[in-house]
Amino acid sequence: MSLAQGTGSSLDLHWLIDEIGNGGVAVLCGAGLSTDSGIPDYRGPNARPRRQITLQEFSRSEQFRQRYWARSYVGFEKFEVAGPNAGHHALAALQSRGYVGGIITQNVDGLQQEAGSVGVIDLHGRIDEVICLDCRQVTARQQLQDRLRVANAGFLERHDGVIAPDGDADIADTAGFHVVPCLNCGGRLKPHVVMFGETVLPEIVEACYAVVDAAEMLLVVGSSLQVQSGLRFVRRAHGHKPVAIVNRGRTRGDAMADVHLEHGVSETLTAIADALD
Repeated sequence: MSLAQGTGSSLDLHWLIDEIGNGGVAVLCGAGLSTDSGIPDYRGPNARPRRQITLQEFSRSEQFRQRYWARSYVGFEKFEVAGPNAGHHALAALQSRGYVGGIITQNVDGLQQEAGSVGVIDLHGRIDEVICLDCRQVTARQQLQDRLRVANAGFLERHDGVIAPDGDADIADTAGFHVVPCLNCGGRLKPHVVMFGETVLPEIVEACYAVVDAAEMLLVVGSSLQVQSGLRFVRRAHGHKPVAIVNRGRTRGDAMADVHLEHGVSETLTAIADALD
């Protein structure tokens, strides 16, 4: 068992292995779980500063929707080919062996499910789905991708950009991009994810609380816990059950954690899965 240099002693790792070995673990996943799949995070050591479109801007402005969908069209082609990494597979293995119960993910990539985990709660939605803001119909993102390709012939070939955490790409020129409407009502299509300025549905939050309440411990992997949507579950568990965090860099939940290992998520989860095999 070996991990790259980071904060957190070997005693902390062994404590974590022992706790997970008792079973009944709820897991909260953040963007740091998917960085080894080539999907960047928002706040990691190598994250690039970027301004996020808010739900209000997206809803009210045709210009903002054009900008978003142009960037999303280019980014989705790269985002789609990303596959589960060793961390996703290790977590799925821990669940299949009965050590991990419920999994809550802040990621929108669907990679944890692709790795084989079941019953995963997508706290912030899924990038592979689209919802109409007007009639609320949900459709497949690939269907929209195909329609955008027809409406914007040659756009993909003329533009390239660095993939961003939410599946779009950093491209500057989005002029001339044609946005297509909802096939059902002609309304405004939006990615079926929780945008900045949007709240998570109460029933999803309650389902996550139920996962945390039923667990014997809470393990946070790859999240800085900077936003309330994830931090609330650490607050829920604090004082009632052990809380462990595996994340490179400090988090807002450190003061409530029994252990914080500043190691890579994939290597740590793999070490834990190997130790409990």
